[in-house]
Amino acid sequence: MRYSASEKLEIIRTVEASHLPTKQTLDMLCIPRTTFYRWYDRYVENGLDGLADRTSKPKSIWNRIPQDRRDDLIEFALEHEALSPRELAVKYTDEKRYYLSESSAYRILKEADLITTPSHVVIKAANEFHDKTTAINQMWQTDFTYFKIIGWGWYYLSTILDDYSRFIISWKLCSTMRAYDVTDTLEMALQASGCNKAVVRHKPRLLSDNGSCYISGELADWLKDQRMDHVRGTPFHPQTCLTSTPVEQVRVV
Repeated sequence: MRYSASEKLEIIRTVEASHLPTKQTLDMLCIPRTTFYRWYDRYVENGLDGLADRTSKPKSIWNRIPQDRRDDLIEFALEHEALSPRELAVKYTDEKRYYLSESSAYRILKEADLITTPSHVVIKAANEFHDKTTAINQMWQTDFTYFKIIGWGWYYLSTILDDYSRFIISWKLCSTMRAYDVTDTLEMALQASGCNKAVVRHKPRLLSDNGSCYISGELADWLKDQRMDHVRGTPFHPQTCLTSTPVEQVRVV
């Protein structure tokens, strides 16, 4: 709660006139002692004017880039229009011997309306896959879905989905995204599908993204023992890239 100068003066007079100890009086008024003594020192020094609110905003920002440097950067950017803010910050630092971070360069150029729309590489996706699965258990897809459980933390849902039937064969809720979480889910999928017992010419091929658990040697060794092939989606490739997993927030009551 903010008090006016007159209210602060009334509180000071109340404490001075009270027959109770200062601490007890301030506790009854719900005023912290440090706050009261700061008011009192300012009142003794400057009277009622010293109790007026003071802005907490600093008069100057110690690390603010001087205006002449800002103007110089803008002129430098106009001379090198092909450079991105990151490249511009590095080149400016090298040539002008004045350090500018990428974020500072971007902020200054944006204020001057010199940030152009970034270039995008247009990738046209095919209407359908070239190599389609023709039966179940030819290829399985796996990925993790993130869940933020409010009050608990992050949990990760590992799933194995059959590419042909789009049926989730197995799933496991994990507290980590390690290779053994993937292998545990795959073992459940092999058991549920019967591929761990039936004599088949080719076991299901596994499709995943390039997450750390999927490119690990531990998973590679396990798949080799199971005689399962593994393919990973090429980044940004419209034919093989997996869709990003959604992030859900769940409140447990």
